[in-house]
Amino acid sequence: MPHPTRILTVLLISLLVLAGLALADAAHGLDEFDQHFRSTLIEHGVPGGAYAVIRNGRIERVGAHGVRRVGSPEPVTADTVFRTASVSKTFAAQLTSLLVAENRLRWDDAVISYLPEFRLHNAEATRQLQIQHLVGQSTGVVSNAYDNLLNANQPLEQILPQFATLQPLCQPGSCYTYQNVLFALVGPAIELSAGQRYEDLVAERLFQPLGMRRASIGREAFLAETNRASPHVRLARGTRWHPVEVAESYYRVPPAAGVNANVLDLARWLIAQQGYRPDVLSPDVIRPLTEKRVRTVRDLRRGAWRELLSDAHYGLGWRIYTVGEEDLFLHSGWVRGFVADISHSLHRKAGLVVLLNGESRALSEITTRFWRDEIAEPLPRILVGSGPEEYELSR
Repeated sequence: MPHPTRILTVLLISLLVLAGLALADAAHGLDEFDQHFRSTLIEHGVPGGAYAVIRNGRIERVGAHGVRRVGSPEPVTADTVFRTASVSKTFAAQLTSLLVAENRLRWDDAVISYLPEFRLHNAEATRQLQIQHLVGQSTGVVSNAYDNLLNANQPLEQILPQFATLQPLCQPGSCYTYQNVLFALVGPAIELSAGQRYEDLVAERLFQPLGMRRASIGREAFLAETNRASPHVRLARGTRWHPVEVAESYYRVPPAAGVNANVLDLARWLIAQQGYRPDVLSPDVIRPLTEKRVRTVRDLRRGAWRELLSDAHYGLGWRIYTVGEEDLFLHSGWVRGFVADISHSLHRKAGLVVLLNGESRALSEITTRFWRDEIAEPLPRILVGSGPEEYELSR
């Protein structure tokens, strides 16, 4: 009969071999993803972009490709700051949840208790509209209401009275209707409840304690960054990309679209959303955001996602996509010249950040490729690494 020590030695060697094979397989998979990222940007002619992959509470890989601005040599790096557009909604939802946990406000608070002059066309809907409906995209008002006025740089004080002319499609809380202007109304509620400016609260409660060193809110803060990406558009389909001015419009609704960040900042954000920073965000303040509130049937037909999704919902500030029997939590963002995507799986303890400085469907091609490959992998994976700053930079 083999000696017990010899048996333990053989088992240890076997485990080390398996761990080495798993690490090699994971590295190979990330190398393939990096190649796909670069080739997709080249195929679509996107000027530049960056990505970050997280796993098991650490940043596993960061990649960057291209330039910050067409015609200039400065490359996109892991530190390059982009506009994150509607990814900002995840921060507004999380800040609201923190204040709810502290009994400073409630999810079912009426919006008119903070904005008494605000009106919808339907008086009953006006009374029923709650904070959770703003953050959960279930206001009942036609989707993207008055975004055209935001694009025309009209101030909110001129836009908000227009909602009194809109007949709701459904009562608040009963259907999905995506908003930017209405979503932003959570900002005044937060400020009145906490007695501080929205921008200061996000920095104090989220950016700073999570080590999001380059994250900020607002156009002025973005333009102050020396390592920032420029926005690019195509003047006509199939033409070259052209840099454009940084638009003010959606910065007028900070909770909906005001955050600037680099991929490292957003990777740390996803790590916190997965429960690895309970000192800042406890499970109790994350959990409400991940509950399925309203179905988003239209998302089942969304571009490259349609082949993967079995169901889709909106929670509070997060989309919830079901692939097979697994849920992904994600949000995309788009403003003139920029697109952004963050996504993560609690089940797989993995996540992805993608930031591009050109409006392109390359974004969804990159993200869906990552999750298609990820979900094809069996669980569990062997945990590797010990800290969120252990990552390999691909450039």
